[in-house]
Amino acid sequence: SSLQMYSLKNAKKSVGFFDNPPMAVRVALRMRDRARVLDVFKAAADPLVRKQIALDLARVGMVVTEDDEPDEALREIVGNLKMSERFLALAADLEVLEPKVPEDIYKSHLVESRTATGASDSARANLAATFVNAFVNMGYGTDKLISSDDEAKWIFKNKEHGIISATASLGLINLWDIDGGLDKIDKFMYSADENVKAGALFAIGLLGGGVVRNEVDPALALLSEHIESSAEDGTGSPTSIIAAALGLGVAYAGAAREEVMDLLVPLVADASARPEQVTIAALALGLVFVGSVNGDLAATLIQALADRVGGGEEEPAAGDAAAAEGAASSSSAGSASSLMNESVVLRLLPVALGLIYLNTREQSEVIYETLQAVVPGRFGKLSAYVLDACAYVGSGNVLKIQNFLAVCGEHSSHSQQEASADEPDEAKKEEQKEADFFLAAEQTVAVLAVAMISMGEEISCNLVLRACDHLLQYGDPAVRKTVPLAMGLVSISNPQILVTDQLSKLSHDSDMEVAQSAIFSLGLIGAGTNNSRIAGLLRNLSSYYSRDNGALFVVRIAQGLLHAGKGLVTMNPFLSESFLVNPVAMAGLVSVMFCCLEMKSILLSKHHYLLYLLSLALRPKMLFTLDENMEPLKALVRVGQAVDTVGAAGKPKSITGFQTHTAPVLVSAGERAELGTDEFLSVASILEGCVILKKNPNYVKPETK
Repeated sequence: SSLQMYSLKNAKKSVGFFDNPPMAVRVALRMRDRARVLDVFKAAADPLVRKQIALDLARVGMVVTEDDEPDEALREIVGNLKMSERFLALAADLEVLEPKVPEDIYKSHLVESRTATGASDSARANLAATFVNAFVNMGYGTDKLISSDDEAKWIFKNKEHGIISATASLGLINLWDIDGGLDKIDKFMYSADENVKAGALFAIGLLGGGVVRNEVDPALALLSEHIESSAEDGTGSPTSIIAAALGLGVAYAGAAREEVMDLLVPLVADASARPEQVTIAALALGLVFVGSVNGDLAATLIQALADRVGGGEEEPAAGDAAAAEGAASSSSAGSASSLMNESVVLRLLPVALGLIYLNTREQSEVIYETLQAVVPGRFGKLSAYVLDACAYVGSGNVLKIQNFLAVCGEHSSHSQQEASADEPDEAKKEEQKEADFFLAAEQTVAVLAVAMISMGEEISCNLVLRACDHLLQYGDPAVRKTVPLAMGLVSISNPQILVTDQLSKLSHDSDMEVAQSAIFSLGLIGAGTNNSRIAGLLRNLSSYYSRDNGALFVVRIAQGLLHAGKGLVTMNPFLSESFLVNPVAMAGLVSVMFCCLEMKSILLSKHHYLLYLLSLALRPKMLFTLDENMEPLKALVRVGQAVDTVGAAGKPKSITGFQTHTAPVLVSAGERAELGTDEFLSVASILEGCVILKKNPNYVKPETK
C-alpha cells in the first residue's frame, strides 16, 4: 500500500506538471485526497475543463457544497440533476421505453411448469413480481403494475411487510427523477395503512439513488418529521421510523450530512429500542458517512455493539416471532442462539461500522483495535473481520487475503472434544455450540472478504476464482454456502462463461443454502446485461424449484437483476477503467452481500426491502457525448474490447473488434470507447459516462468523390 501511495503521489505531480486537470483529479480521487481534488477543480482555467471535472465528480458521488464551489451551474452538474433526462434519451435512442411486465421476463410459455394450479397468485409470487417489475423498469418512470390506473389494487395483493416493498418500488421505478417521483408517491404518504405509509417514506429516499443531489432537500424535509415526531411524543409507528431512517440513508448516501446524524444517532443509542430499529438506523448512518472516517460516529456504533452483545436478556419486541423463540430457548445473555435469532443485528451492525471506514485501508487500524477491546469475546473478533473487509475493499492487499483464507481453512474441533470427554457436560456443550456458531460466522465473512479485497483487479479476481474451487472441495458448510456469493462479487455485471457454468452446477446443490447463493449470484454476474445464456438457466431453475417457495423467490430476484433497466445499467462499482471506485455504489452492494450471508432470516423473511439498497450500485453503462453548451451531441464512437497497452512500444491500438456507433452508446464490462473521427476532441481523459467534446480546429473534412 505504501508503494502504491508513493507511485500515486509521483503520478499526481506528473499530471499536474503536464497540465491535465481531469487526469490530476482522477489520481487525487484514487488517493482519496478531497482537498487536492477541489484545488485542481478551482485552479482549472478553461470553463469546459471545469464542467468535465464536475461530470467526473458526479460519477464518483462526491458532494460539492456552496463553500467548495460558488458557481451554481457547476454544483448542479455535480448533483446529477440531468441524469434521468439523459438515461431516458439513451432509452429512446435504443427504443426500449415501452414498460415491461414480469411475464415478459419469466417467459413461462417456454418452461414446463410444475406449479400447482392456483399457486401463481400467492403473496410470495406477487412480492417476487413486484421486485422484478421494479428492477426491470427502474428509472423509466412508468410500468404496468404499480403505475397503472388502479395502483392500490396491486399493492394490496401483497401482505403485511410485502406491502412496504410494493409501495417502495415506486421509488425505484422513478429513480433519479426526484421532482416527477414525488408527485407519484405523495398520495401514499397519507394512507391509513402503516405499511403503505412506510413504503412511501422509503420510496422518497430511493428516488435520488444516492447520486442525484437536490439542494432543496425534499427527502430531509419529508422524512425527518416522522423521526422527530416519534422522538418528541412517541406517536410514530416503528415501521414508519425504520422506513424513514433507511430512506434518509439512501437519499444522502455519501453526503456526510450532520443533520442526518443528529436525527439517527438517538435511534442507535436507545437501549430500549427494537434490535431492527437500531440496526437499520446504524446501517443508514453507515451509508450517509461511507468512507468518512468519522470517529464520533464510530464510537457510537461500537457502544451500540457492546450494549447489544451484553443485552441478551431484554424482552423481544411484540410481533418478533424469531426473537421471542430465541428468548424462550436461550438462557444465557449474549449466547450464540440469541444472536442467531437476531441475525440482522449480528450481520448489519458491524457492517454499518465497516461502511464508515470503507476503502480507507490503514486509517481503520486504530478503530480495529478499539473494537476488539470494547466488544467482548468472539463477537468483537467477528465485527473486526467485517471492518477489515470493508476497509480494504478493492485494494488487492495480498496479506489480508492470506489472513482471511487461513480463517476459511479452519475446522471445528467439536468431534475431537466429544471423543475425549468421559461424560457429557451441558455447560461444555453450550460453549462448544457457541464456538461452532461463531467459527461459521467468521468463515462466511472471511470468504466474502477475500472477494471484496480482490474486486476491481483482473489477476486477483482470477486467483480468487481458482481458490473458490479449493474452498468448495475442502471447506465447511459455512464456507461452501458463501463461495457462490464470492464468485458473483468478483464477476459483477460480467457474465464470464466459466463462472456461469460453475454457478449453474452449484444452483442444483443438495445444500439449499449453497443453491440459493448460486442462484442469486447468477443474477449478480448478469446484472443489467440481458445475457441470454443466464436467462435460459434461470428459466429452467424456475421450473426445477417451482415447489420451493424460497428458492423460486430467489430465482425471480435473479431474473429481475439480469434484466435490470432493460439492459442499460451495470452494477459494477468500479469506473474510469477500474481505476476508481464509487463508494456509494460499493456501500449498497456490500450491504446486500452481507444480508445474503443469512438469506433465510433476512431477505427471505420480512427484511426483503433491503434488496432495494442495490439501487445505489445500479447506474447507466453509457457513453453520453455533450457539446460545449452541455447539450447532447451526435458523434461517431467506436466501442470494442479493451486491450492492455501498458508498456507497449509505439502507439498500439487500445481496442479490438470494435463497432462504430453514434453516441449515446452502451459500454459493457471489458469494453472501451474511443472517438470514431478526428472531428472532435475529448475534454475528458477517459471516455466513460458523460463526456464533453469540442471542435477540432485542425480537422479537415475528407473530400467525397
